[in-house]
Amino acid sequence: MKIKNYKILASVALVVILAMVFIMSGSPSVQEPPAPQQPPPGLPIDGGVLLLLASGVIYGIKKQINK
Repeated sequence: MKIKNYKILASVALVVILAMVFIMSGSPSVQEPPAPQQPPPGLPIDGGVLLLLASGVIYGIKKQINK
């Protein structure tokens, strides 16, 4: 009779331990943090635009002088 009680106790303990492991594996604190977000595609508007505008103004002035 005692062996049968130990088998039942061991089975219940195993089910409880497996349930705890299953619950802990799904909790947010155990999972990996989300991947960092990628920057949006496209070209930044910065010094390149100013350089292009300045070169256009200089080219225009040069064309007016040569005319």
